[in-house]
Amino acid sequence: MFLSEAETEARLDDLRRQRAALDRAIAEHELYLDLGRRLARPAAEPARAQPVSPPVAEPVPASTQPQTESPTGATARQESRKEGRRLMEAAEEILAEAGRPMHAAEIWERLAARGLTLPGHDPVAALNTRLWKRAQAGTVFRRLGDAVYGLAS
Repeated sequence: MFLSEAETEARLDDLRRQRAALDRAIAEHELYLDLGRRLARPAAEPARAQPVSPPVAEPVPASTQPQTESPTGATARQESRKEGRRLMEAAEEILAEAGRPMHAAEIWERLAARGLTLPGHDPVAALNTRLWKRAQAGTVFRRLGDAVYGLAS
């Protein structure tokens, strides 16, 4: 059975649309892989470098610790908050140095180059969440788009 010319043209158009959709999907996946590879290593290190580990704090002798705080209680929360403030201060410095709005992935690259870390599987998503919350709270950060932040004027 042979197809008419019109049927053949219609099938070709359908196949071309499918090919275009596949080309877009391939390009998106390649971009995602490239971004993941760039974020997995600091810019100054070679591709096979190990992730930067956080600095290890010197243990404080028990005799100098207040008796009312447990090692996993208020002191740990205070340290976590200090680390979060350091991270946001560094993000603010990065945006000020750049002089332009930046995507959370760009900010994370520069934070990682400074040796800062974020817990979790996706540090860019964690950073985006922190910046988003602070932008809503009316701090120095302003959300300009999907994961794009600048400094409030």
